[in-house]
Amino acid sequence: MKAKVTIIDHPVIQDKLGCLRNKETSGPDFRRLMYELSSFLMYEASSKFKTIDEQIETPLATAMVKKVADTPIIVSIMRAGNGMVEGLLSVLPKASAGHIGIYRDKFINNTVEYFFKVPEQIKGECVFIADPLMATGDTAVACVDRLKQYGPRSITFLSFLVAPEGLEKLHHFHPDVEVFALHKEEGLNGEGSLIPGLGDAGNRLYQQ
Repeated sequence: MKAKVTIIDHPVIQDKLGCLRNKETSGPDFRRLMYELSSFLMYEASSKFKTIDEQIETPLATAMVKKVADTPIIVSIMRAGNGMVEGLLSVLPKASAGHIGIYRDKFINNTVEYFFKVPEQIKGECVFIADPLMATGDTAVACVDRLKQYGPRSITFLSFLVAPEGLEKLHHFHPDVEVFALHKEEGLNGEGSLIPGLGDAGNRLYQQ
């Protein structure tokens, strides 16, 4: 199966992404940029939503309009993914949100789950996983593994920067998961960090 990856190469988005990468960008500006870039990601990723027709009254006449029929669920990979949630919800304010705490422990060379809370109505719904960086892909695979236990209709991964290695691993284990990202990086360094990347997104999100 061909990998489902969409890279959003828009001039305005790339300009903002460049600011996000800059080590001189302050914490408040970093948070604002994460909000803005997340909303762009969701706008693109939700383009295939099911819609239904609804009749309304405008100030001048009766009109048939389109309404989103899906009831999406956003799941943040803590803690960096939390910086994306408000931007995603700004596009889909009726969406529900959940959180997963999973990280890759380099000492045991495995993932560790420390928190898991998702909406009860997840079965049969479309789920969006939010994590600004996909590096080795270990965390992404572990999160999809867990979420599939609850029977969602589809899972889409939203990220700013992705490594080729991470994409390959995710689609090896979960070829059905679609990925929307802003840039595919050169690769990983010896410690498994994205190059050129933007550093530790979680740390930068909550700094001054």
